[in-house]
Amino acid sequence: MRTRPLKVALLGCGVVGSEVARIMTTHADDLAARIGAPVELAGVAVRRPSKVREGIDPELVTTDAMALVKRGDIDVVVEVIGGVEPARTLITTAFEHGASVVSANKALLAQDGAALHAAAEEHGRDLYYEAAVAGAIPLIRPLRESLAGDKVNRVLGIVNGTTNFILDKMDTSGAGYSEALDEATALGYAEADPTADVEGFDAAAKAAILAGIAFHTRVRLDDVYREGMTEVTAADFASAKRMGCTIKLLAICERAADGGSVTARVHPAMIPLTHPLASVRGAYNAVFVESDAAGQLMFYGPGAGGSPTASAVLGDLVAVCRNRLNDATGPGDSAYTQLPVSPMGEVVTRYHISLDVADKPGVLAQVATVFAEHGVSIDTVRQQGKDGEASLVVVTHRAPDAALNGTVEALRKLDTVRGVASIMRVEGE
Repeated sequence: MRTRPLKVALLGCGVVGSEVARIMTTHADDLAARIGAPVELAGVAVRRPSKVREGIDPELVTTDAMALVKRGDIDVVVEVIGGVEPARTLITTAFEHGASVVSANKALLAQDGAALHAAAEEHGRDLYYEAAVAGAIPLIRPLRESLAGDKVNRVLGIVNGTTNFILDKMDTSGAGYSEALDEATALGYAEADPTADVEGFDAAAKAAILAGIAFHTRVRLDDVYREGMTEVTAADFASAKRMGCTIKLLAICERAADGGSVTARVHPAMIPLTHPLASVRGAYNAVFVESDAAGQLMFYGPGAGGSPTASAVLGDLVAVCRNRLNDATGPGDSAYTQLPVSPMGEVVTRYHISLDVADKPGVLAQVATVFAEHGVSIDTVRQQGKDGEASLVVVTHRAPDAALNGTVEALRKLDTVRGVASIMRVEGE
């Protein structure tokens, strides 16, 4: 074993960073044995240096992150501060000064992953980011390495634990959205400002990363269609149960049937109770991968939290340190296909539409005519009426999303349609 330690700079020492530091210290001997050299925490960049950080030598703490990554003797920079800046500048500076990088920064990678990979390649260094998607679940490495010889056609998953907890609570207890969100906040699953989670921004960033790796193409955050889950109601769950379904916020990345384009989207959807993702409870994550040779694979586990995310960070750290010892680099950016990302309107899917309509003869015929005029075939219809008002639930066959949207807009204009109570896509069938 080499005696000179590999030096690691840690950027950020919050929930994840402090756990990374703890594991590096308590498991130092095991890490050294696995890597083939000792690993030394050489510096920790923080915003509040006065805060007591148990197990971390105060002399290692600094507020000057830029000086830390410029030292020149740092082998690996671990970035867990999040956000786009200053993380982007710190990472590129680390490459320029000879360090490889391990990151958990999904927002930055979804926005500027191609540029970061190019900087890493220019300087002959690694960029690893298993922790950026689905916490402790091994997902990035299987897609980049284990399935490198296969053709991935679809990635379908629950990649945000907060939203899954909320929707699961609504499903199992009958709670409304606000009540379920309050419980998630009280238990620490939701941030004080949950917007990034419940509006789908977090899942969209992860979808961009997954689609880029799975399909070997450039997919940025702006390419991902996104809908949040704040409008999902108890009535939607009741309708889903009548169909033998539940509701999940899904990240869906697909290759077109002709292989000429890809799509990436995040939105709530009804999925059959028989689908493996339907049984994912609480704050857990799960990702379903479909490929030509391997068939259907499912990855499941805790998708957030200090320890699970630190586990993914440490796995990357071991891999990057091994590469440094061997003067090698691991898999870099693979975007050779350069496939275009199709707009949401071209996605073929199914709809569940709930309408409030007048309870009188001819309404169903009017509604059916609108669907026919837009080329959307109806699968099932359910109608309940009382005191001159009725609820009409229509489930469609598969059709382009643009045609379905056009149908809904036309329905809103009918005099007999009082309102469109709910619109939800149906997936997993």
